[in-house]
Amino acid sequence: MIDACKQKTFNSLGLSGRPKPATQFPVPSLLWKIFKGTKAPQFPAQDNDPCVVSEFGVRGNIVRFVQDQGRVLSASSGSCPSCVEKLLYFNVSVLETAEQLTFAQLEITFKQDFYPLLALAGGQEVYSMSLWKVLKATLKGVSPERSRKLLLSQSVRLSPGSVALSLTDVAKAWREPSRNYGLVLALSLDAATARPSRNGAPLPPRRAPFPDFHAALPEIHASLVVVSLNPLQCRSRRRRSAPYLPVTPSNVCKPRRLYIDFKDVGWQDWIIAPQGYMANYCHGECPFPLSESLNGTNHAILQTLVHSLDSVGTPQPCCVPIKLSPISMLYYDNNDNVVLRHYEDMIVDECGCR
Repeated sequence: MIDACKQKTFNSLGLSGRPKPATQFPVPSLLWKIFKGTKAPQFPAQDNDPCVVSEFGVRGNIVRFVQDQGRVLSASSGSCPSCVEKLLYFNVSVLETAEQLTFAQLEITFKQDFYPLLALAGGQEVYSMSLWKVLKATLKGVSPERSRKLLLSQSVRLSPGSVALSLTDVAKAWREPSRNYGLVLALSLDAATARPSRNGAPLPPRRAPFPDFHAALPEIHASLVVVSLNPLQCRSRRRRSAPYLPVTPSNVCKPRRLYIDFKDVGWQDWIIAPQGYMANYCHGECPFPLSESLNGTNHAILQTLVHSLDSVGTPQPCCVPIKLSPISMLYYDNNDNVVLRHYEDMIVDECGCR
């Protein structure tokens, strides 16, 4: 029974089960920026809607950094013997059925220094980068180029940095796993730059054999930023500041302080931030006659009247939340992706008799 309740809790959070991250990837700076922006006590008028990610200018209440699950391919490409080809694979099927994918952007980052590759290329500072979408599985003996579609081809200087490419339409098709064959990133020394010889006469561009080129290649990190909207979990953001809850004893219905520490429930290994939050709860009596401060409905007013006449046969109205506020959470999902998600109705602001 307890396990079933826990599973329902995770399902309500948009998770198939309790995440157990094998690798805790660093949180991208962009996600920290968005997260910290959602923690402001009051939001500007133009930012009343939590269903808009202003950093990308699209609708959404969930931002995922989907990790690359690909690998470096073998050097069997006859058309490019001095290339390094890396398969990039992003599991977009982790999105729930109700989610509407509104934005996807591929980010490729080069992390290591480029001196080994510069030395191998004879001082050449430019290499060619091509990105292909794999359309179908390649049969043995068939040229892989026939099953690919070129998405990007450009020259890039050998310096640390990143390249971004919009992949919204591609990612939408990838939601069906049977249509996701990934991408192929091809890097090669650019043949456009000639090497000067000692006597000043130009020499043909140097082409390094694949093993040497691969050994000197800088570390490549790729991730797919995916923004999606779950309309069932997104409403207009309420202007609010942290509610002041008096600590004076009282039996009347009102909000009571409740701080939920995620460490206490054993969730600290997959929730990145916040470490906990002031959730509060409603407790107290709804006595006759109901005052305006108890936010009673007409039904509750009449029920308290009947209860005052027949306390055994008619119960008092219940003290329940009538106004709640959202929070945003940063966490690792079941695929080790870093996720920023907006959750409605997480903080009790006001209570009433119902």
